[in-house]
Amino acid sequence: MTIPTYLPYFVLTGTGLTLLAVLYGLNRSLVDAAWPAEERARTVFAVAIILGGWLAVSVALGAAGVYHSGASDLPTIQYGIVPPILIGAYLIWRSEWVKRIIAAVPQPWLVGVQLYRALGVIFLILYAGGKLPRLFAWPAGVGDIAIGLFAPVVGLAYANAPREAAGLVRTWNVLGIVDLVIAVGTGFISAPSLLQPIEVQPTSDLMTVLPMVLIPIYLVPLSILLHLASLAKLRRDTSRVVSGKGIANASA
Repeated sequence: MTIPTYLPYFVLTGTGLTLLAVLYGLNRSLVDAAWPAEERARTVFAVAIILGGWLAVSVALGAAGVYHSGASDLPTIQYGIVPPILIGAYLIWRSEWVKRIIAAVPQPWLVGVQLYRALGVIFLILYAGGKLPRLFAWPAGVGDIAIGLFAPVVGLAYANAPREAAGLVRTWNVLGIVDLVIAVGTGFISAPSLLQPIEVQPTSDLMTVLPMVLIPIYLVPLSILLHLASLAKLRRDTSRVVSGKGIANASA
């Protein structure tokens, strides 16, 4: 398997910029929310350690070939995808610290930051170069590009009219998650393993080694957690508005 020379630069730069965008947006949001400077710095540092540490572990495991399997091996990529999502989802719904952070981050930013998903164009480039199968590259590439390009549009719509655009935000988030599920699913069934149900050439073997393995084991879970955070915030904000109306009506 030959890895194009430009690929490490593309993936590593894109991943690094995504991480920086998340941290910058978080810090900017906490400043705007008037968090005390010490608490803000402590929070941003903690999130940086968590996300940076996760990335470092992902790189180390990818370099060790943990997620690369042959035709006679059981797949292991799921162990890099599922646990971060489960842990993150639990924290989004149960951790008061995470709830406070989500409450401080504006919905338009939670949505708009996923503009980075447009980097999914790399799947189509690799398909054109004979490095990825159509079964995986087309749905993953087109889906990511669409979700990424619509992210700032949906975020701006919500910023201008939160109540009217709430349904649009919800739909965008659901479609974004569906896109990722389809991408992971088609990548799974087209990668060499003991469980591979169909024969395709080329396979999606490239997605199980560095640098591309960072997409399924880091960027995919991160994107799903951003979607879940957006949906959780939307639900909490909607409940708060409804509760406020109920109190106002009762007072009247």
